[in-house]
Amino acid sequence: METTTERAENTESAAGAGGAPGLRRRPMQRRSAERYERILNVCAELLDEVGFAGLTTTAVAKRAEVPIGTVYQFFADKSALVHALATRNLQTYLDRLAYRFGQTPPGSVEDVVTIAIDEFVDMRRTQPGFGVLDFGAGSKWSEADPRDLYLLDESVENNTAVARRMRLLTPFLASSDAEEAQIELALRVTMEAADAVLQMAFRSDPSGDPALIEECKRLLVAYLGRYYVG
Repeated sequence: METTTERAENTESAAGAGGAPGLRRRPMQRRSAERYERILNVCAELLDEVGFAGLTTTAVAKRAEVPIGTVYQFFADKSALVHALATRNLQTYLDRLAYRFGQTPPGSVEDVVTIAIDEFVDMRRTQPGFGVLDFGAGSKWSEADPRDLYLLDESVENNTAVARRMRLLTPFLASSDAEEAQIELALRVTMEAADAVLQMAFRSDPSGDPALIEECKRLLVAYLGRYYVG
C-alpha cells in the first residue's frame, strides 16, 4: 500500500514535461525520479535480452520491483516506454557530443565526424538496450509499429528529429537563411547513411567492425566537407 508521501509523488504535476509521445508525466520528486529511471534502465536491459517483440510492461514492472500501476502512471503503454528510452538515449548522446566539442572545439569536419561516430560506437558497445533501439531510428525490430518511426517527435521521422538537434551542436557548418534547409537535409542524409553503415558494422562484428566504422567516417567526411566553414 502506498504511503501518503508516495501518493503525493505519484500524482504530482508534470508541468512542462513534454518529451516522448505517450509519456504521461515526468517525475519531479526524487523518489519518483529514481523509480522512473529504474523503469527505463530495466526496459533497456530487457530489450537486450528479449528484443522489442518480447518486451512487456509486466516484465518491466516485475524486474524493476514496482507495481504495474506505477509503470502506467508514467507511461501510457509499451510504445511510450520505448519512446522515453529513445529520447533519453538521444539526450545522453547529445550531452556527450556537447562535452567533447566543449573540451576540444572541432578544427575540421573530420574532427566533428570522428567525435560523433566514436561517441555513438562507444554507446553501442556499453549502453544496455542501445543496440536494439539507439534513438528509435529505423525501426530495427521486425514487428515494429509504423508509429515507432516517430519516437522523438510526432511530426517528423526520427532521423529528421535527430538532425535538427544535431544542428544546434554544429554552428560551424555554413549557415544563411537560404542554406539552412539544405544543411538540415544534409544532416538528415548523414544520419541515414551513418545508421545504415554502422548497423552493417555491428552485424559483421558484435563489437563493431573497425574497417566499416572507419569507412563510415570517410564517407561522412567526404559528404559534409562542402558545408564546413571552420
